[in-house]
Amino acid sequence: MILSVLGPLARSYRSTLEVKTGCLKKTFLATIFAMTRPIAVGHVTRDAQSIDLARTVLRSEGVLAVPTDTVYGIAALAQSSTAIRKLYAIKQRDIHKPVAICVANVDEVYKWAQVTISRQLLEALLPGPVTLIFTRTHLLNPELNPDTTSVGVRIPDSPYIKTLCEVVGCPLALTSANMSSAESTLSVEEFSDLWPQLDLVVDAGPLCQLGSPQAKQRKGSTVVDLTAEGFFRVVRPG
Repeated sequence: MILSVLGPLARSYRSTLEVKTGCLKKTFLATIFAMTRPIAVGHVTRDAQSIDLARTVLRSEGVLAVPTDTVYGIAALAQSSTAIRKLYAIKQRDIHKPVAICVANVDEVYKWAQVTISRQLLEALLPGPVTLIFTRTHLLNPELNPDTTSVGVRIPDSPYIKTLCEVVGCPLALTSANMSSAESTLSVEEFSDLWPQLDLVVDAGPLCQLGSPQAKQRKGSTVVDLTAEGFFRVVRPG
């Protein structure tokens, strides 16, 4: 069990968390646990207490691990340059390699990106396991992906993530929970090497049935470039 690995420094609180994943749609027994560094601890649900916990971590410019509708991810405030630097350091990611942002709803997409497709098509694609690349607006943190004028936008099909984005009030920088270029992760145990550097970990259990085709493929979201109006390019199949 994960908490036995962390030892007496870890305190846990259990509840249920609805996570819609690309592999399973079920209610997981969820655990949120503290790392060896001092952080707040609470329930992993969509109630005010649990969301306040994650919001506190994010607004303190922390970095946390969360389940998404594809694989586990790590997230930080996109508008905080300090948090973005922490995220890159944790992943040991090339600073010239961009990260996507995650927003709460389709209306938010228009605030941070110059949308080139119809709203009807946008709503058909999101929420879901898709990252759409558009030209960014001037409102987005200029220190996020400074080498490009575009930004990838996601709305994961996860009630927890969407609610978290709503209460935080700004986009989250979201990337996979693994060292750069390493295999994507489907359980928190698989990125245990990152635990000491994270301020919070949300454990929703395995996101796929072990041994399933989805588990073997470990695919993240499909990435589609829509920066040019009337054209699209699949950057990465998911």
